[in-house]
Amino acid sequence: MKNLIIVESPAKAKTIERILGKNYKVVASFGHVRDLPKTKLGVDVEHDYEPKYVVPAKSRKTVTSLKKEIKKADKIYLATDLDREGEAIAWHIVEATKPPKKMEVVRVVFPSITKKAVEDGMKAAREINFNLVDAQQARRVLDRLVGYKLSPLLWKKIFKGLSAGRVQSVALRLIVERERERESFKPEEYWTAEADFFRDKKEERARAKLIEVNQSEYLPNNEKAAKSFEKSIEKADYVIDKIEKKEKKRAPYAPFITSTLQQEAYNKLRFSAKKTMTLAQKLYEGQTIEGKQTGLITYMRTDSRNISDEALQKIRGLIKEKYGADYLPDQPVIYKKKSKSAQEAHEAVRVTYPQLDPDRIKDSLDDDLFKLYQLIWKRTIACQMNPAKFTNTILHIVGKEKKNEFRFKANGINMLYDGWLKVWDYPKAVGEDVILPEWLEGDQLNIENLDIEQHFTKPPARFTEATLVKTLEKNGVGRPSTYASIMSTIQTRGYVSKEEGKFKPEEVGYIVNDFLVKYFADVVDINFTAELENKLDKIATGEIAWVPMLDEFYQPFIKQIEEKEKSIKKEEVVEEKEVDEKCPECGKPLKEKFSRYGKFLACTGFPDCKFTKPLGDEEDDELVKKAEPCEKCGGKMVMKKSRYGSFLACSNYPDCKNIRNIVKDIDIDCPVCKEGKLVQKRSRRGKVFYGCSRYPDCKTAFWNEPTKDKCEECGSILTKTKSGKVKCEQCAKQAREKK
Repeated sequence: MKNLIIVESPAKAKTIERILGKNYKVVASFGHVRDLPKTKLGVDVEHDYEPKYVVPAKSRKTVTSLKKEIKKADKIYLATDLDREGEAIAWHIVEATKPPKKMEVVRVVFPSITKKAVEDGMKAAREINFNLVDAQQARRVLDRLVGYKLSPLLWKKIFKGLSAGRVQSVALRLIVERERERESFKPEEYWTAEADFFRDKKEERARAKLIEVNQSEYLPNNEKAAKSFEKSIEKADYVIDKIEKKEKKRAPYAPFITSTLQQEAYNKLRFSAKKTMTLAQKLYEGQTIEGKQTGLITYMRTDSRNISDEALQKIRGLIKEKYGADYLPDQPVIYKKKSKSAQEAHEAVRVTYPQLDPDRIKDSLDDDLFKLYQLIWKRTIACQMNPAKFTNTILHIVGKEKKNEFRFKANGINMLYDGWLKVWDYPKAVGEDVILPEWLEGDQLNIENLDIEQHFTKPPARFTEATLVKTLEKNGVGRPSTYASIMSTIQTRGYVSKEEGKFKPEEVGYIVNDFLVKYFADVVDINFTAELENKLDKIATGEIAWVPMLDEFYQPFIKQIEEKEKSIKKEEVVEEKEVDEKCPECGKPLKEKFSRYGKFLACTGFPDCKFTKPLGDEEDDELVKKAEPCEKCGGKMVMKKSRYGSFLACSNYPDCKNIRNIVKDIDIDCPVCKEGKLVQKRSRRGKVFYGCSRYPDCKTAFWNEPTKDKCEECGSILTKTKSGKVKCEQCAKQAREKK
């Protein structure tokens, strides 16, 4: 009997085939083998929203190959991933390949790719769960209806090339509203006063903050009020009025779920959600460890905090052996379910083999895979360790001078027992130790180094990927499988960009968001979107049917589309105003217009005159003036913009389609060839980099911004990262090679 197992990826296939042996052949479907067509709606809204699936061109060879393998098989195991998406892929494989009716086709799931998990999964073979398939279909159809019905309206009322997504539009709204909060924010002035206190020995001191003046809270909002008691504070006689000491426990963090893994990977490693999930997929599917293809973590799309009993025993055994019995709780630590919807994945994201210490397998993983594995390993172990113990100390220091009384407060924290922080990067998890001197109530103190400083309140911070995922999850928007695509889509569409790792809306993002908020409030309403997510969860559990749910959404939605198409005038959405500049080609006035890449100027004589130019800065205008004529036809080069930034293009387009990257001289000599200059360029993906002007003769290039300073160690050039950190490229390269 020949057993055929179908999975999504070749890496996963290789790992499973090693575990099951020669009686099984494992092949990959390379993800979905059927999808809705790209060029049309693909949903029959008149007949129960029936999807019209097609086999994409890229999947045709795969489907043909799968059919050949099925003909040789006696039994088929569909071992795609264990969430709704995986269930739908399994069903699509059956629909696309049409195995003989007599052939046994079963569904198996593997929460991790280990020998026991795979063998247990094979024993628990079942039929395809059509509730999960329906939930995935409902999401796919719902998103298709929103995208394909709403996007054309955006083209008509704003400009072509725009698109609207059901969940992504909510994320965009959050980013835009946060930015407007920042823009309208008015900083408020406030002042603080801090001083050093010491007893007899000056080396034993405590830094304390002034909290009360004459039994009233110290909250000055101007310099005069802040410094009105300055001399009196310095002259006062101080004594320790009260000492408070409390012992506190800090429980370990829960094991990772998808959202917390993405948040922590961003905060600690600066990995995007998309990068984190790509790396996690590789760890789940398997890497070559000590000569064997080994699945290193459990399935990474999950909102469950559960850890299996078998895994708990292994984790607890490792803690006792590696760190000692003092670090091991009497009983395993059980974490409550994160949400009611945590039903489609049964375990948290954890390592599959706790004994595979990160340092043991470091040489088997590339740098980024190692960093993510190490993060998951630490969380897996730490979550089952004893709480850390701290002493929190508060010194209340009172000073008197004539009729004035001042109360200062000093806070101290001292770790008594590290517990789980033995593994989980202390002190970053809780803050640095601040150890106060062992003083007594009634001790007299001296004051020194009084600092009275001005501050201003800060606007709310922009969203990072971590904080946006956290906010979406908190509001019930999106699910583990969608967070990464949400982050990616809003950037790919050009609606937002990143500035120092934080989301900032682009002009087109404001326009699209304002249009949707004004005319389609439900589509971008957080509560409405969260309720749709809840209904999809209910479809997955069989509580409701998917067709009535879609109909309930679609009927009012399509009426709204039809109504707005008639009632909205384009000029109400985007104001196009004439500017005080004439067209250089026909002399007619130019007017300000919009595209998905920002503002540009266009001739009012269109379509007779098709002159356009981007609204750039003076530096861009100067670059155009200096640009050499087109090397292909001799035409004038003009500035254009794309989603990846500005570039030069021939003005004779479409007859001549020549384009040229923008190159900016930064007046720094090439440190390698010593002949060329370093210039700023853009990659094909629009990412800024710095390369030698003598390319291709000299291929020196840097991603970070070069400086004119040299490294004291090796004399090589120093570069500045986006975060402002200065580093030596040569020393960093040597350090990587040593690893």
